[in-house]
Amino acid sequence: MDRSPPPFFKQGPSANARLAFFAVLSIALLIVDTRLGALGPLRQGIGTVLYPLQRTLLVPRDAVAFAGDYLFEVTRLRQENSELRRLEMVNAKALLQAEQIEHENRKLRELLGARERVAVRSLVAEVLYDTRDPFTRKLVLDKGLQHGVAAGQPVIDATGVIGQITRVFPMSSELTLVTDRSMTVPVQIQRNGLRSVAFGGAAPGRMELRYMAVNADIREGDVLATSGLDNLYPAGLPVGRVLTIDKLRSGSFSRIIVEPVAGVDRSRMLLILLSDQSAAPPMPALESIEGRKRARRD
Repeated sequence: MDRSPPPFFKQGPSANARLAFFAVLSIALLIVDTRLGALGPLRQGIGTVLYPLQRTLLVPRDAVAFAGDYLFEVTRLRQENSELRRLEMVNAKALLQAEQIEHENRKLRELLGARERVAVRSLVAEVLYDTRDPFTRKLVLDKGLQHGVAAGQPVIDATGVIGQITRVFPMSSELTLVTDRSMTVPVQIQRNGLRSVAFGGAAPGRMELRYMAVNADIREGDVLATSGLDNLYPAGLPVGRVLTIDKLRSGSFSRIIVEPVAGVDRSRMLLILLSDQSAAPPMPALESIEGRKRARRD
């Protein structure tokens, strides 16, 4: 009776025999490859065939690395963007401050030039705020009794007459603009020396020459300057420019509207002329001037 296992279960050489065979084969291939380099082309062929598989297996790793780099770059760019915005705001603030300082320096230089032209002592003052009275045109300045300011002193800017100090406090003062209805300034036309009085309150931001004869030698565009007859404003300070001339049909006078040349609504830095007002006569009131005019006509 045949007790040998069926062909299906035949295991061939033993495991030790196969291990020894493959070890000897490996050593032989190593020696042949080292001495002759015969396996180089085979290795390159296998590498070429397996390269797409290698790249496919590396896709998940590259995707994870790319996502990490992307998130890191996004975070870094956001931080840089925030820092750049902060620097932009700081630089914008510094630029605005530099422009403001440059503007103030230019105004101060102009005021200093005006101070050199005016033969009286003067004091630079800054506008603190508007009195907000709808019936008057007044400003509050940051100079007062402690700085030598007195009521009645004229105030100018780099281009012309602004107004007159009407009230003084220890550390501040009140300025009434030339466009206020209570203000009068003796003026003369620079072109021909014709004298008159400019009244405030004719219209918002305007002055008026009243009681000027219809045949008076005055033209649109004529520049008016202080005449100095009131012993208050130094002579020759620009006051305004003739804007319109309305020759009334009834009567012998013209209504002349004057535009101030000074920045009554724009100037922030002003110049107070520290003239001695003790000997200066008070400014004539609007009603007294009109009364004398009417008496003269009668």
